[in-house]
Amino acid sequence: MPMQLFAHPFSSYCMKVLIALYERDVPFELRLLSPDEPENGAAFARLWPLQHMPLLLDGEAAVRESSIIIEHLDLYHGAAAPMIPREVNEALRVRFLDRVFDNYVMTPMQRIVFDFIRSPETRDPTGVGAARAMLDRAYSWLDAELPRAAWAAGAAFTLADCAGAPSLLYADWVHPIPETCANLQAYRRRLLARPSVARVVDEARPYRHLFPAGAPKRD
Repeated sequence: MPMQLFAHPFSSYCMKVLIALYERDVPFELRLLSPDEPENGAAFARLWPLQHMPLLLDGEAAVRESSIIIEHLDLYHGAAAPMIPREVNEALRVRFLDRVFDNYVMTPMQRIVFDFIRSPETRDPTGVGAARAMLDRAYSWLDAELPRAAWAAGAAFTLADCAGAPSLLYADWVHPIPETCANLQAYRRRLLARPSVARVVDEARPYRHLFPAGAPKRD
């Protein structure tokens, strides 16, 4: 029986895991978390009461949190090169960049997106301003820190790139990467051209109308 992934294709953290699954060519069943499939939501809630997507069900093991799921795939599934390098210092670098993308790009991006959902009288311009300032700092740091070619941590495509792809996809929609960060813009283009990433972006395309800020007609 294949593994089951409780997820939604348009969710950034679900995209992160889907990229790793496609990179490793691992068979799985998507258990779509949608109001149209309430039985999946009920099973998901039983397995993970905090109900934060995604969740991987591998036999009897329920694996939670996107970075942990990807490490689980590294350990137990697929013959592809590891998403986390075996060499200790290289692994630390990859895990660090994964945290940078999740905490300082994905999180402020989501804060801006969630503000669009709120009613006008409850919106948080101060919080949105802080999120945009964080993105500006993250963009500037990443532009200077990332290699001028290849991937986030060097020649190999890793966990860091699985995190970078959805975070930069959506962040650039709500707070565009400036022209002064040409290296980061080029890295985003490389990510979107990667077959696994392109597949995930295409699978999410039918849901773009759900993007509260309005999905741009690009990417």
